[in-house]
Formats: sequence, C-alpha cells, structure tokens
Amino acid sequence: MSNIALIIEERAANIGNFLVGRLLPFREKRTVGPFVFIDHMGPAYLKDYQNLDVPPHPHIGLSTLTYLFEGSIMHRDSLGTEIEIQPGAVNWMTAGKGITHSERTPEYLRQSEKVLHGLQIWVALPKELEDIAPSFTHIEKDDLPQWTENNVHFKLIAGEAFGKKSPVPVYSKMYFIEIKNFAKAKINIGQHLFGESALYILEGSIINGEHEYEKKQILIAKESSLCEFEMTENTTIYIFGGEIFPENRFIEWNFVSSDKNKIEEAKMNWEKQLFPKVPNETEFVPLPPKVKF
Repeated sequence: MSNIALIIEERAANIGNFLVGRLLPFREKRTVGPFVFIDHMGPAYLKDYQNLDVPPHPHIGLSTLTYLFEGSIMHRDSLGTEIEIQPGAVNWMTAGKGITHSERTPEYLRQSEKVLHGLQIWVALPKELEDIAPSFTHIEKDDLPQWTENNVHFKLIAGEAFGKKSPVPVYSKMYFIEIKNFAKAKINIGQHLFGESALYILEGSIINGEHEYEKKQILIAKESSLCEFEMTENTTIYIFGGEIFPENRFIEWNFVSSDKNKIEEAKMNWEKQLFPKVPNETEFVPLPPKVKF
C-alpha cells in the first residue's frame, strides 16, 4: 500500500526579475511540520547582463534557509551581515521580531555568464519565539553531517535525524535531509523520522509501490514512520518535516505569524520605513497588495 497522501507539482512563480518553482504553500497542504514555504530557484542560466537582484525586504516570525546547488548569492542584512553563499553551504537567517535583507549576484560575477540553482525555504518559529531578536548563521558545507550507507550518500542539512545533529541553530524539532545515489537503491528510513514528512525529487525518480514519481514533485507522507521507497539511478531527493505546531501560521507577503495582528503591524511598520535598514542599500520595495499564496 502506498504511503503517499498527496503529490504537489512545482508551480511557476515570479519573484520580481526571476522565475522560481513554488512548492509550498499549496492550497491543499500549506505546511509540512514547521516548513511553511519552499521555492526551487532555477537552474537559471544568466547572461552577462542578467543578475539576481532581490532588493531589501522584511521578514518576521520565521527563519530562512538558503541552500544552493550551483551559483552564488551575496546576502546582506540589517544586522550588518555581508556574506556570499556558495553551493553546499547554509545561510540560516532568523527574522524574529523583524529583519531586512537583500540577495544579489556578487559584484565579481555581474558582468559574466552564470548559473543559479538552489532552494529558498522558510521555517516558522514556535509561537513563544516569534518575537526573538534577529540573528544570522552561515554554515560551511564541510561542517554539515555527511555519511554513506550502501553506496547512498546522506547529508543532514538542518535539524536532527539518524542520531545526528546539524550545526544549523534551529528552534523546533525538524529535519532537512539530502539523499543522493548513483545506482538503484532501496531506502527505508522511517524509523529516523518524526512528525509530518515530505519528499522533494530534485533529479531522477523514485518508486513507491507500483508508481514511479519524477523530478519537481513533492510527495507528502501519510505516516513518516513508514518512509520506504526505491531510488532509481542518479537521483537526488530532499526529505523535510518535523513536529507540527499546535497553532496555524498565517503568511502574507514576507511575513509569517501565528497572530494576524502581528502581520498587520509589520505591514504598517514597513510602509512607514520603521524596519531596520540594510547598510549600503538604498532601494525601498513598497508593500504590495494583499498576497494570497
């Protein structure tokens, strides 16, 4: 019997000057554990006159996780952070009560052809921590737990699983796992998972029961403890999830909260330009009309 409760197809979304594939939220499944938003960026092949330029914008009530497969992004935020993220590393930014940041192609790449490919993820904060002070952590790729079993490569990008813990400073019980293989392999990892669980196929395919599922799909598990499937050759997947919060999360634009009033306050503060500024950035993005994801 299949353990798949729902299949979500990647959908095109526009984030200004850049098209992405939106995975979460979805009308039938808005969250998976604490994960409230996932965008698949690219792969985008940019000309020497094309660049990623996401100007300063605000967040509250969440942590963002940026994970690149190819390319490079320069992150700047209102804490004064200025750091380049490259493939395999993790940028973990906690907005808490409020932060502003920009994401751009680094200066040294702006006049050359380039590729950009990765995931942008939002993880909601527990209700009691939604107003904590903002913070930023960068974890290099070699500092993430990685291991190989039966010729299958595992990487624990964030959270806890398999008796291991990622150095990414998460605030709830969760996991974000990369699994890669080159030859067919049977995977049975349900005993290491908990809460809600989902599987995203980046490349290749997986077989569950009599069905084969292709790339750019999220498969939502009925029961995480029954997570068992077969990976075909040269497949890369990401398994993510964790414990479910007791309260719903509301999302409007870049704001996440368990309290709609906090979102309204954040909107007002952004319009009045009361959010902290990003050093050496002068652009201001007006609050858009109410966004329904």
